Amino acid sequence: MPLDRLRWHSAKARLWRWLLDEVVHAPLEPILHPSRARLQYLGAFTILGHVGFGLIWTALLPQPYENLPTRVAMACLGIPLLIGLVNRDLTSRTTIWIFSLSCWLQLPMFFSWMYWLNGGNDVWLASMACMLVIHYHLTDWRLATLGVITGVGLSMVLAQALQIPLSGNATRADHLVVLAFAWGAALMLGASSANLRRTRLINTLSTMGVMAHELRTPLATVNLMGDVIRNLSQHDLPEGKQKKFEELATRLQNLVRSMNRQIDTQISNAQLTRLPRDQSSIRAAELVQDVVLNYPYRSSRERDCVQVHIQQDFFFVASRQLFSQVLTNLMKNALHALASASNAPSPGDLRLEVGVHHGKGRIAVSDDGIGIAHEQQARIFEPFFSTLAGAGNGLGLTFCKNVVESAQGQLSVHSEPGRGAVFMIDLPINTQALAASPSSR
Repeated sequence: MPLDRLRWHSAKARLWRWLLDEVVHAPLEPILHPSRARLQYLGAFTILGHVGFGLIWTALLPQPYENLPTRVAMACLGIPLLIGLVNRDLTSRTTIWIFSLSCWLQLPMFFSWMYWLNGGNDVWLASMACMLVIHYHLTDWRLATLGVITGVGLSMVLAQALQIPLSGNATRADHLVVLAFAWGAALMLGASSANLRRTRLINTLSTMGVMAHELRTPLATVNLMGDVIRNLSQHDLPEGKQKKFEELATRLQNLVRSMNRQIDTQISNAQLTRLPRDQSSIRAAELVQDVVLNYPYRSSRERDCVQVHIQQDFFFVASRQLFSQVLTNLMKNALHALASASNAPSPGDLRLEVGVHHGKGRIAVSDDGIGIAHEQQARIFEPFFSTLAGAGNGLGLTFCKNVVESAQGQLSVHSEPGRGAVFMIDLPINTQALAASPSSR
C-alpha cells in the first residue's frame, strides 16, 4: 500500500477514534463545575445582569432596540436557580432541564435575537462573542454547540416570520468572521477543557483503584482470620472462652466491613461527589438498627453507651449502602466526641432516634460529648475542614451532606460546647412504601 494511502488511513482512524472517545462515549456534563453555590451565583447574576444591562442600554448608552418585558422575562429565568428544590440535587433531571433551558433561552436564543434587531451593531457583536464563550463555560461543549445552532437558527426563523430584515451590519462579512472566530475558540476551549477534566478524573480514580486494591487484599486476609478464630473456638474450649473468641471474630469482621465502606466513601469523594444513583425504598428503623448492630465497636463499654429510640418509623428513597455509611460516619464522630470528654461513656450517651418532624422523616444522632464550637458549626460540612486536629481528612461530613441531599433531604447540626451535639437528617417520606407496609394496615 502506498505511503500516502497509509497516512490517510491512519489519520482517518485517529479521527474516528477521537469522535468515538470525545463525542460519542464521553459522558455528558450538562452543568459544568456543579455546586449549589455556583447555581445560586448564576441565578443572582442572571437577574442582576439583565436588569443592569437593560438600564444601561436604555438610559446610559441607548441602543436601537431594547425591550423591557423581554428583559424581565430573561431575568426571571434566574429565579429557579435560587430555589432550594432546584439547586439542592445537581444530578436530578429536573435541575438539569431547568438549568439547560435557562442557559439556552437567555444566551444563544436571546442574544442572537437582540443581535438581529439591533442590526448587528458593535455592541451586540461584542455581546454575541461574549455569549459564545460564556455558554461553553456553563455546559458541555456538545450541548453548547447544539444550543448555539438551534438558538441562532430559531431566532433567524422568528425574525423572518415577523418580517424583520436581517440587514445592516448583521450579515457583514467581517462580522461573520469575528463571530466564527469567537465560536471556534469557544468550541476548542470547551472540548479541551472537557478532555482535561476527564483525564484528571481518570487519573484520580486509577490511583484510588490501585490504593483500594492494595488495602482490600490485607483486609480480605483479616476477614479470613476472623473465620479461622471462629472455627477454632468450637474445639475443646470452655463456653466462656468460646464466647470471647466469637466476639473477637465478629469485631474483626465488622472492622473489615467498616474499612471497606471507608474505601468506598473515598472513591465516591474522588468522583467529584457524583454519587451512585441506585435508589431503593428504605425503612429508617431497620437501617438504624442494622448499622448499630454491625458497627465495629472498640469495646463492650462503647457498645453499651449506644441506644436506639424508635418514636415513629418511616420509609425514604435513597441508596442503602451510602446511607449506612452516613450513619456509620456520624456514629464514629459521636464516639470520638465521647472519648474526648473527661467522663467514661455510660449507657445513653449516644442516641439514635427515628421519628417524624413537621411532615418529614427524621433520623437524629445525639451524643453527650465535647460538642462543637459555634464558630466551627458553620464550616463543618465544608470539604477538608475538620474539628479533629491532626486526625480526619475533613471529607466525612461533606460526604454525608452530599448523600443526604442526593435523597432530597437535609443534614443539620445543633450543638453547645461541652454539652454534646445533635446531627439531624430530615428526609421526604415515601408515602407509597409506607401505605404498602404490613405494619401500616
